[in-house]
Amino acid sequence: MYKVIINKQLLKSLDKIPVVYLLGIKKAINDLTKNPRPFGYVKLAGSEKHYRIRVGVYRILYSIEDDILVVEIIKIDHRRNVYR
Repeated sequence: MYKVIINKQLLKSLDKIPVVYLLGIKKAINDLTKNPRPFGYVKLAGSEKHYRIRVGVYRILYSIEDDILVVEIIKIDHRRNVYR
């Protein structure tokens, strides 16, 4: 079982996300504890440990540390803003 790490600033930014998407995002983050590479995940170009998953029009960027069983959420944002 992986441990998911989310910083406080990122938790505050979740308040701005519409509830319709927020429920899916929370479920997706919770599912990362069981399987950090779920169906539909994409490895980001130019990085060995960074991945993304889609939740509607939102993207969750995260990194995986397999040796210590940790998933760190890097960014959660709308698809047009997430890669900036």
